[in-house]
Amino acid sequence: MASPTAAANAYANLARMMERSAGLEKSAEANGPSFGALLKDAIGSVMDAGRKSDAQTVAMANGKSNVMDVVTAVAETDVAVSTLVSVRDRVIQSYEDIMKMPI
Repeated sequence: MASPTAAANAYANLARMMERSAGLEKSAEANGPSFGALLKDAIGSVMDAGRKSDAQTVAMANGKSNVMDVVTAVAETDVAVSTLVSVRDRVIQSYEDIMKMPI
């Protein structure tokens, strides 16, 4: 289970990512970022967290990093993946609800 601090960091990272994405997409669209752009940024963020945790693990194996950095990187990756899975589940549930609506 994620700690409250890790969850707060995950929400802060998501807010920063959405602000960054909104800034990039505003020049292209006046209505704000598209869902596809937000999804692409979220997946990219999770992939970056995974790469960071892998790099920290390799650095520790080479004796260049300490255990606390590795644990922190792995925990951040866990929170990012958990958040992404929760969003995916909610999108699927919403799609199923829409498909159940009468025409």
